[in-house]
Amino acid sequence: MLGKQLEEMWKFMGCTSFTVVEYGAGTGQLCQAILNYLKANKKMYTLLRYCIIEKSQAMQQLARLHLPDQVEWYQDITEIGQIQGCILSNELVDNFAVHRVVMKKILMEVYVDYENGYAEQLKPAKSALRAYLSELNIKLPRGYATEINLEALDWITSIASTLKSGYIITIDYGYKGHRIYNANQDGGTLICYHQHAVNDSFYTHIGEQDITSHVNFTALSHWGAKNGLKESGFTDQGYFLTCLGFREYLLNVLATEEDIVQAAKQATFLNHILLVDMGSKYKVLIQEKGVQSNPLSGLANCPAV
Repeated sequence: MLGKQLEEMWKFMGCTSFTVVEYGAGTGQLCQAILNYLKANKKMYTLLRYCIIEKSQAMQQLARLHLPDQVEWYQDITEIGQIQGCILSNELVDNFAVHRVVMKKILMEVYVDYENGYAEQLKPAKSALRAYLSELNIKLPRGYATEINLEALDWITSIASTLKSGYIITIDYGYKGHRIYNANQDGGTLICYHQHAVNDSFYTHIGEQDITSHVNFTALSHWGAKNGLKESGFTDQGYFLTCLGFREYLLNVLATEEDIVQAAKQATFLNHILLVDMGSKYKVLIQEKGVQSNPLSGLANCPAV
């Protein structure tokens, strides 16, 4: 489905040279799937440059085992030069480090101390954290705790400066600001995953569990606009995939399978996971720069989320 959306973007941009930059490609499965789809478009495939930014050497080695030699590898987007095409990330921004803050008489930041165990301390928040909330016109009530992702602002600023013309697709857990800063989220969104179970014990299983927080897509859109990016649209993953023909694709796959019963079970599972479960939790933000605005298929009449 992402291959279809990239192909449409390429057509909107005049069917010329097109660079895809994928952040945090992991084992390279998404890259492989996209390239396998785009091979059918011989003209685009010939003009395509696929760049991966993956800082993990272990992941690079795994991905190189099954990705073609044409894939280029980088540590930082500034090494690539000016980009005409699309910058893509899937579950990247929610892994950036965040600052935990809580509103007392003034905004305070949560620091971590250690003496016979981990202990939290509150100190007055730095000016950059106060400026973040002020910029977004957010006034936190007394006792409200949340996270602020300053690395996300550095990231969107960096990629906006390297994108000469084209699109940015950001897929991740998160919400727009009005859903992050409400009464139901007054404890913040920071959570841990350990052995596939969710917990909020930040100081246990050190180095053995993932710690993540929801992405504030309003912040990405706001700071993107400050750096020349226009929001093309924002929707959830389920709607995005449905608009691109995910259900029809599964039906076509079913028609080619010999074991129709097993294939039907797999299709039902994928429908539930990608369209309903993860489909509602993951959001898709598309931004554009230097291109004529055209309605993208993945965002067709997308509802407010």
